[in-house]
Amino acid sequence: MSGTSLDGIDGVLAEITAQECRVALHASAPLAPDLRAELLALNGSGGDELHRAALAANALARGYAGVVHDLLRQAGMKAAAVRAIGAHGQTVRHRPQAFDGTGYTLQLNNPALLAELTGITVVADLRSRDVAAGGQGAPLVPAFHQGVFGQAARTVAVLNLGGISNLSILRPDGGVLGFDCGPANALMDHWCERHTGHPYDAGGAWARSGRPVDALLQSLLAEPFLALPPPKSTGRDLFNPDWLQRHLPAAGSDARPQDVQATLAEFTAASCAQELRRHAPECGLLIVCGGGALNGHLMERLRALLPGVSVEDSGSHGLPALQVEAAAFAWLAHQCLAGVAANLPAVTGARGPRILGAIYPA
Repeated sequence: MSGTSLDGIDGVLAEITAQECRVALHASAPLAPDLRAELLALNGSGGDELHRAALAANALARGYAGVVHDLLRQAGMKAAAVRAIGAHGQTVRHRPQAFDGTGYTLQLNNPALLAELTGITVVADLRSRDVAAGGQGAPLVPAFHQGVFGQAARTVAVLNLGGISNLSILRPDGGVLGFDCGPANALMDHWCERHTGHPYDAGGAWARSGRPVDALLQSLLAEPFLALPPPKSTGRDLFNPDWLQRHLPAAGSDARPQDVQATLAEFTAASCAQELRRHAPECGLLIVCGGGALNGHLMERLRALLPGVSVEDSGSHGLPALQVEAAAFAWLAHQCLAGVAANLPAVTGARGPRILGAIYPA
């Protein structure tokens, strides 16, 4: 898995049955700086896009293969012992239902090359069938969250803080609601790199050194996407540096860069807390995963904005924060090979259950 935050590639070796998903090993690798820059650039229009996107997909597949080989080495396992790789690819455009009523979602990937490099069957293209069926193609992880984190006695929420934030609400009767809340790390990482040269704000220390600017915060929170009812999904198509730049005048001339960072952290926490209160006011447990779970300042702000809710890292519930999404796409690949529908129409808005993914045999 390489997510919207573009902070690297995470892979897990998982044993999956109809009843459970057990992660045996985890491996990660950074994205090469030039590949990361190219993937960011491909989120917007530019020259010779088709050529550049094809080469970026090749490079990404080689990075995925490196993580797969690392996992096999750790496990002392032959490729033939692995049934499949679930390879999501890198989302560079996400515009479901836009333009012609169907829209599209585009994940750069070369699953054929990945199958050649690893000798393992690859399941890829996991979102487009849901979009073709009238859905958002996202989020796809709530069904996995229900299986791993759902509880029979109470409502539990799972918040994934990647580049974008998405929330799964898991009811005790088995009902599931899931949707994107807004940006998580995407804007914070951009602002941090621009002003400090570091790709992310480690632990949220830089944001903690600033003070949120209320006028800017209110401007950000007025974004119409935040008020939309589910099903809804978003990405860098909306929450990008240009979007932030349009709001920055609200900060005034006295705001320091760290104050803007503090405001962006507050925006992420506030938009997520607002959605949890709106859709699951009875929820007493919020399980947080993704890279944002390692941001101590962001976790503190979530706890402050959600009094009465226990805000906990997913690691305390059996699956470390950086493993959840990779495990989810392994599970989605398993569902594809089993011929089982994996989307939740109530979450994505699709016309019905669909088997997700395309299979590239070893």
